[in-house]
Amino acid sequence: MLFNSLTFLIFGALFFLAWPLARRSLRFSWGFITVASFIFYGWWDWRFIFLILASGLLDFFVGLGIEARPQRRRLFLILSILGNIGSLAVFKYLTFITVNLNQALDSFGLQLPVMEVALPVGISFYTFQSMSYTIEVYRGQIKPTRSVMHFFAYLAMFPQLVAGPIVRAAHLLPQLTERSEVDEAQRWEGLQLIAYGYFKKVVLADNLAPAVNLAFAAAPGEQSALYWWLAVSMFAFQIYFDFSGYSDIARGLGRWMGFDFPLNFNHPYNASSLREFWQRWHISLSTWFRDYLYIPLGGGQGGQWAGIRNLWITMLVAGLWHGASWNFVIWGGLFAFYISIERLTRWPERIGALPLGRHICWLLVLLQVWIAWVFFRAETLEQALGILALMFNPALFTMPVLAGPFQPALVALAVAALSELFFHFRLNTIVTEDSLLMRFAQPLFLALLLVACIYLRGPGSAFIYFQF
Repeated sequence: MLFNSLTFLIFGALFFLAWPLARRSLRFSWGFITVASFIFYGWWDWRFIFLILASGLLDFFVGLGIEARPQRRRLFLILSILGNIGSLAVFKYLTFITVNLNQALDSFGLQLPVMEVALPVGISFYTFQSMSYTIEVYRGQIKPTRSVMHFFAYLAMFPQLVAGPIVRAAHLLPQLTERSEVDEAQRWEGLQLIAYGYFKKVVLADNLAPAVNLAFAAAPGEQSALYWWLAVSMFAFQIYFDFSGYSDIARGLGRWMGFDFPLNFNHPYNASSLREFWQRWHISLSTWFRDYLYIPLGGGQGGQWAGIRNLWITMLVAGLWHGASWNFVIWGGLFAFYISIERLTRWPERIGALPLGRHICWLLVLLQVWIAWVFFRAETLEQALGILALMFNPALFTMPVLAGPFQPALVALAVAALSELFFHFRLNTIVTEDSLLMRFAQPLFLALLLVACIYLRGPGSAFIYFQF
């Protein structure tokens, strides 16, 4: 069930009409959230409900087992990790693993049968959220819940179920035990987040998508370098506004329910270092990998080179998390390379101390991120390398002929770029939310956003991160 569909609007209206009554009883509210969330998730394919049930029940009982038998807690944790990673391996990586094994076995005349397995929507998100629960119970950071409905209300809560943000158990489980009423401030904040989120998705991302799809559907060919710089820029903003739009809608729906989901994006294209970029991009995932992989590996405690080794492991795994493709592994490896150079040379600090240094660092970060996005979006490694060869060919910097879907996409790109430049040059500090002007202008601005969502929306499409 897509947020940008009539089906969801009906579902959401019915849910929030019944929510004030359901919230009066904690246990009933947990059951109500769980049932509604399973309806939401099962709308794609009801069979996938059994997968999230299996994953959730495993970790629910693992949590109880860790508390009941602390001397066996490591064994229980291993069981949880194997169950969740095994589920990902089968449903997300089995075909990828088999195809690559067959390439290695081909010289011996051997072949394994290739199985095509349907990828459940959002499996990477809810398995990571479920694992965070058992890891936090194992570490003694939280007590396991004894109510299976309490647990599934946390794990399957529909606003952030299929594309995040990944909410930690220590953050959301306690909120589910509170009976406080949703106040006017929460409703208003939720409305703002939802309006911004829909505008990002249906007006910006969905108008950029057709041009991006058209560009990457063809071989690089002889298009100009400027054509590909525009196409990659369009994708960079498409994926940002598509994903951050989903996160904003999820957070807004959460506020209407009375819950607080963590910020997932904080203007990442304004970063002045790659380290800062990952502190601003998909924050819930980057902190998940930091806390549950990078730091357990040793972080930077073993010295500079040990820290770089652990960084490479973390970023390569993060790349593979995004999809069963070597392009995603290369994408993760590129960021590992970027950040390694950044750590060794400390170039952001050195350049940042120069006149206009912050802006130079910002442009250098964008350049590196744009190159990485080519591998993320390209259909094949060959296509990615061909595109990069064109982008950096000075003889091909000629004005491209852009028509069809590129015309609305250029308008969306201009709006997207200007919005980020607005924040980069700190123009947002001129007008604060507490100013008299903003108090009068904000309702009008939200109304304009909603009108734009109706009349300026692009062709409807699923959110990009549903495939992950």
